[in-house]
Amino acid sequence: MLELEVLPLSPLEGAEVVERKGVGHPDTVADALADALSRALCREYRSRFGAILHHNVDKALLVGGASAPRFGGGAVVEPVEVLLAGRATTAVGDARVDLDGLVHETVTGWLKTHLRFLDAERHVRIGHRIRAGSADLTGLFARGEPLANDTSFGVGHAPRSRLERTVLAVDAALAEERTHTPALGEDLKVMGVARGGRLELTVAIAMVDRFLADARAYEDAKARVLAIVGRVAPEAPVVVNTADDPARAQRYLTVTGTSLEAGDDGQVGRGNRLSGLITPCRPMSLEATAGKNPVTHVGKLYNVLARRVAERLTQRAGVLEATCLLVSRIGKPVREPWFAQVRIRSEGSGGVDPEHAKAAREELDRALSELPAVTEALIDGSLAGY
Repeated sequence: MLELEVLPLSPLEGAEVVERKGVGHPDTVADALADALSRALCREYRSRFGAILHHNVDKALLVGGASAPRFGGGAVVEPVEVLLAGRATTAVGDARVDLDGLVHETVTGWLKTHLRFLDAERHVRIGHRIRAGSADLTGLFARGEPLANDTSFGVGHAPRSRLERTVLAVDAALAEERTHTPALGEDLKVMGVARGGRLELTVAIAMVDRFLADARAYEDAKARVLAIVGRVAPEAPVVVNTADDPARAQRYLTVTGTSLEAGDDGQVGRGNRLSGLITPCRPMSLEATAGKNPVTHVGKLYNVLARRVAERLTQRAGVLEATCLLVSRIGKPVREPWFAQVRIRSEGSGGVDPEHAKAAREELDRALSELPAVTEALIDGSLAGY
């Protein structure tokens, strides 16, 4: 039987820091492309071979290009380079997988859908270094029941703090505003700090030069950002694009709406965690979930399950906060973690209520039973892997 340790959880003390990298941030783009390729491989394997085969395409590097932005519209002068890497099943018998075509189609499709002004054909060079998987890991797929292809862990916490909710709401509001104010680029970062109940926010957002006639228009766009954030988080002081220096004509002005165009690189695993946030004051895995296969890679699956357990526990009466940690051993069934720990903060108690400890076991068993459904949700994209 799975060993489960249930302990009391102390409330967070001191300052809290929360970061969100928007859809056009280079690290988010790297994660998204790796995950999109994993989903494409899953569909290709199923369509041609009737099953999802071994792959982990969780290594990617985006090398920033060079650009010459100017008010009224500039130009990209050196393209962005996208290099996806990892391991994948490349053939079954005599049937081969067209990795070159799949990579190109996946990358261009995602870029065209999510980055309005980065031309996937003219502004991007696409390549890959995906090789056949190791015999040991490939063999884990051939034994029937999914077996963990790594010794790793996943972790999750709930509920979201006030600062976490605020950072997500600011990101969502600015993303929505792009439809009304096209000068706001997709490359967005929101950093929040909470100290003594007071929230403060710093926003960095790329501006698209073709929609801004001059410096006055740029400042008007920044004022628009301040107004939107002020409506979402009226209690939080906010600053926007703090590196701007008008005296030196330095502004966060871009041609494409993302700093990828100008030497800002991106890499898988440096962006948002599975929660959609970077939360250094909470339990957090450094595991890069994007691009990992959704059948046997516990570094992906356990992060989903751990968050699910924590969220469901906080829906139980009397549970204020919960965290969950799941640890695997390579080669062991995915549905049988090596170790699990749940921490619970309850109303009016310094310890763990026996009923809450029982609930922790129930929610863990329930989450593990949902592994097939989690895999399907990761493949169809309804559950993001980054």
